[in-house]
Amino acid sequence: MLFPMPFQTGIVPSMYSGRFYVVSTQNLNKRILEHNNNRTPSIKNRGPWDLFYCETYTTRSEAVRRERQIKSMKSRAYIQSLAGASRSDREGR
Repeated sequence: MLFPMPFQTGIVPSMYSGRFYVVSTQNLNKRILEHNNNRTPSIKNRGPWDLFYCETYTTRSEAVRRERQIKSMKSRAYIQSLAGASRSDREGR
């Protein structure tokens, strides 16, 4: 039995400028590789990019909804708090 790939919403900062890029995709690693190889015209030559935060969803619509929610916050502090909360969960706090 084949299981569908999950969809992901991720935050990738530019290591050069420090700006955040929020994305939803089915293959986050491939998307980051494309960004680092300048295959995305809207953010060309703004990298290198690295994964900062990721959430996984079962449907594309859930991932896109979350992407839009994060983008609507337009707050660097909010984005950094997401990553901080994620680290706390992994460390058992």
